[in-house]
Amino acid sequence: MDAIDRIREFNRFYTKALGLTGRSYLQSGRTLAEVRLIHEIGGLGAVTARALAQGLGLDEAQVSRMVGRLEREGVVARAAEGRQFRLSLTAAGRRMLEGFSAQSRAALAALIPDHAREALAETLAAARGLIAPGEAAIRPLQPGDAGWIIGTHGALYARDEGYDASFEALVARIMADFLGRADPREAAWIAESGGRRLGTISCMREDDDTARLRLFILVPEARGQGLGQRLHDACVDFARAQGYRRMVLWTHESHGAACALYAKSGWRMVRATPARAYGQAVVDQDWEITL
Repeated sequence: MDAIDRIREFNRFYTKALGLTGRSYLQSGRTLAEVRLIHEIGGLGAVTARALAQGLGLDEAQVSRMVGRLEREGVVARAAEGRQFRLSLTAAGRRMLEGFSAQSRAALAALIPDHAREALAETLAAARGLIAPGEAAIRPLQPGDAGWIIGTHGALYARDEGYDASFEALVARIMADFLGRADPREAAWIAESGGRRLGTISCMREDDDTARLRLFILVPEARGQGLGQRLHDACVDFARAQGYRRMVLWTHESHGAACALYAKSGWRMVRATPARAYGQAVVDQDWEITL
């Protein structure tokens, strides 16, 4: 089974587990489309049928038929606003929506054990970010991020560069020292979308006049979208604001995309040295930029 088939298999499992495969949603007598429509109207407030159709990806005629049926049943009210009609839930419609929400929560609570709920919520947030990533936010480091930074460096560099465990150990020491110092002239950032971490970068003190860019990495699916440049700029702007006069970094020649970003951003490579590290032959590079 390839990835698409595994995704389809999960969809079949999930819809069956939640009782969404029948003609009636949670034995309510309503179709899934009708329930989704009621949820949308309740969540959006006064909304037009056209906006509902666009938001749900449904045909306007289909939405119009469903709205007409719900209006006749006293679930939805229609009010004229200029040349348009705005839809809202009646008191009976709001009670119906509250009932659906309670049933849905109860069904999920029965399906998912307490100890697994937080992990599943985080996994689903990551899945949503993969399907519809939107623009990532860049935020300061928070508790729990350090472990992700260490693990991501270890896993990706082992997979892509063949590095051994000594590289992950190096990253762990750098992070431990950084967290232990709690230096106000140092900072680290996480790029995040939909609750999923996509990348990181750090600014650490070299001396009073020099900052070091460290631990810069993006997960593969976040590359090529300008996110690396945004992280880089956040780091350099911070160093400049802290009064550093220059910035330095160390990398390897094999990291072509990162090196291209540095060159484009005004960095100069000042040294390249063949070496052996982390179980591999490498070419160390030192770069610097005047702030």
